Amino acid sequence: MPKFVSIIGPQAVGKMTVGQELAKLTGYKLFYNHMTIEMVRLIFDYDKKAYQRMNQLIRYEVFKEFAKSNENGIIFTGCFDFGKDFEEEKAETDNWMNLFEESYVIELETSLEERLKRNKTANRLKYKASKRDLEWSENELIKSMEKHRFNSKSGEGEKIFKNYLKIVNTDISAMDVAKIIKGKFNL
Repeated sequence: MPKFVSIIGPQAVGKMTVGQELAKLTGYKLFYNHMTIEMVRLIFDYDKKAYQRMNQLIRYEVFKEFAKSNENGIIFTGCFDFGKDFEEEKAETDNWMNLFEESYVIELETSLEERLKRNKTANRLKYKASKRDLEWSENELIKSMEKHRFNSKSGEGEKIFKNYLKIVNTDISAMDVAKIIKGKFNL
């Protein structure tokens, strides 16, 4: 049965880039959050309930089918709100993780200054069309900090997730972070 690896953290922390490197090391499939975001936003407005519902539905159906496959594993990247939307986030994440016998959560954290730099990288802009409007993207990144808490407090993640690892990846390359993850969980 395939393994489920979730890489969480705030926008532009490096989730997709780490996921790309981890996929190279493990042979797992990478399903980064903007694969559905970019598709669904072409049909529904980003802030509408229909957008959220379709985005969640597509992701769940992909995970459900993948869990039945002969693949080794899937890596998913996305934000997780440890703040006011915690219960809703946890329920959705549990629905995904319960489809798999083995699941792992890796939380990435770095400074706002570093995230603002990473928000403009060629790799990010190549795969995330909605982020190409840099003024909007930067404002959204900053505004989201007022509404959400995308990083856990000390000791919090271990209480929430069974197989959990938090990495402050400010000064660590994406490949080195991927190697840490692979080694920690023997992927």
